[in-house]
Amino acid sequence: MAIEIKLPELGENISEGDIVNILVSEGDTVTVDQPLLEIETGKATVEVPTPQAGVIRKIHVSEGDKASVGTVIVTLEAGDSSPAAAEPPAQEEKKPEPAPAPKAAEEAPAPAPAPTPSAKPAKKAAVPSRPAPAPVAVALPSSNLAPASPSTRQFAREVGVDINQIEGTGPGGRVSIEDVKAFSRAAQAGTARPAGGVAAAPLPDFGKWGYVEVEEINTIREVTAQHMAASWNTIPHVTIHEKIDLTALEALRKASKSKAEAAGVKLTLTAFLIKIAASGIKLFPRFNAALDLVNHQMIYRKYYNIGVAVDTDKGLLVPVLRNVDQMNVIQIAKSLGAIADKAKARRISPDDLQGGCFTITNIGGIAGGFFTPIVNYPEVAILGVGRAAMEPVMIDGLFQPRLMLPLSLSFDHRVIDGADGARFIKWLNEAIQQ
Repeated sequence: MAIEIKLPELGENISEGDIVNILVSEGDTVTVDQPLLEIETGKATVEVPTPQAGVIRKIHVSEGDKASVGTVIVTLEAGDSSPAAAEPPAQEEKKPEPAPAPKAAEEAPAPAPAPTPSAKPAKKAAVPSRPAPAPVAVALPSSNLAPASPSTRQFAREVGVDINQIEGTGPGGRVSIEDVKAFSRAAQAGTARPAGGVAAAPLPDFGKWGYVEVEEINTIREVTAQHMAASWNTIPHVTIHEKIDLTALEALRKASKSKAEAAGVKLTLTAFLIKIAASGIKLFPRFNAALDLVNHQMIYRKYYNIGVAVDTDKGLLVPVLRNVDQMNVIQIAKSLGAIADKAKARRISPDDLQGGCFTITNIGGIAGGFFTPIVNYPEVAILGVGRAAMEPVMIDGLFQPRLMLPLSLSFDHRVIDGADGARFIKWLNEAIQQ
């Protein structure tokens, strides 16, 4: 029996991705959990396995396609010898009605009047993975009903939100309660936008003045851009700059280098800063908080996970080291090296990029001093680390050469007052020097 394998849920708030590698061919025999393809989301590159053994009859996507959750990626002829073969066909029989839904969606772009189910996913369908004519690319009027459950609609009414203005993150653009909360939170912050966002001013034709090259942006870059814009528009940022004497900590790092090498670990300054930052957000709980304007609450995390910005050839990723307060510096360095390697090799999972409390971004290995890092929403603070340099510092009436480190602390002024930000970076200064 032929079974359609659909793109499964890829992680929290991830509705689509780019097909980067197809790992099977038509006619191949596959086993349960064998990877079918690799898909790049805005957060990671992940393998999509088959839940069913059998023979690949048709591959519906190509490398470079953008595919949404629920898209049919492969048609499989189930193998009778597989013990699991009996169940998936039964599941297909249970849902004969959703099968025509993709057809309806494919036929929808042809007529100008947009069909009701496609109201919200219009933007998502801009580059579908299944063959379809150029889909609807314009924002649809709010008179079209957004796909959502009755309970979600009721919740939207209770918080005073027009659900038809929300772009759903669920399969097919379905709006969830979390989508309503996020939209309401943005509205209270004065940054809510209707589905599809506010159109930017049109660009001029740059080709009028000379030769240009056009490159499609990858998913990681696109999601990074959206997330940065949302963070900047949602959070009133304040940044405090401070130069900190790194001389003693650098001496400690060098003294511990042989011990770290014996453990097969590269001991970096970032590992020390992660440990210090975890102690800092424990001592200053507002730096480990989240602001919930929908429910009028401040949420204080009682765990200490630190995100670290990693520069990859596809763009910026922020993997998260969990429970770093329970690790020593050598353990942190080992975990940091492993997760950074996974990020650069694009083998990181969406789960590795979630659950952060506070982020560190270190550009010191390249260049730069002070800068203004953008808070990684829904976190409320981020520490930017510049390039350390030897400088003359007046100590006891004499100039002495000291290794000085520029730090830039950005924070959400709705949660953290300027004085608290100053106290935090003052504490960092003392902790680093000790």
